Amino acid sequence: MELPASIERIQRHFQGCISTIQETLNALSAPLAAAVDRMTHCLANNGKILVCGNGGSAADAQHFAAELIGRFERERPSLAAIALCADTAALTAIGNDYGFTQAFARQIRGLGQPGDVLMALSTSGNSENVLAAVDQAHESGMSVIALTGKGGGCARDALLDTDLHLCVPSASTMRIQEAHALIIHCLCDGIDFMLLGETH
Repeated sequence: MELPASIERIQRHFQGCISTIQETLNALSAPLAAAVDRMTHCLANNGKILVCGNGGSAADAQHFAAELIGRFERERPSLAAIALCADTAALTAIGNDYGFTQAFARQIRGLGQPGDVLMALSTSGNSENVLAAVDQAHESGMSVIALTGKGGGCARDALLDTDLHLCVPSASTMRIQEAHALIIHCLCDGIDFMLLGETH
């Protein structure tokens, strides 16, 4: 019996997601582990993680920061993380006075310190305000962990050799965002593991 078209579409989405996740696992296991180490070292040495992105990536940035400030799956002390896309007063003031391209960079200029980490999210790697944030993070003595897709776009060239690039091997925005969600959970779990050890 032939499946309804809606079920076939749903199955294709699930299969597409599974395929992208498997390719991401193969490509990014080592750099993702390095990102866990980088973030844990930052937090353990009184640094903080600043996170930025637009649209769905803004939601992912807020999700990640909330998991660190609150908790992931285990009780632990609050960890220092700020989603730069969450403060509407700052975003609109900076956008009005300096232009939206500076929406994150201006905040980093005030909040970022050497030893802090910027996690920059852009599915295309071409978001101008995210690229400006990367440049400002470098000026502020911070390292950058970029979450992208579609080959990395302009972010690939904006990163330093000491930065980390987690580029999902897909050209589909939805597949990239699905992989970013899993990457964020891996980062949260990895940080907890590094700070607290195995779950008992």
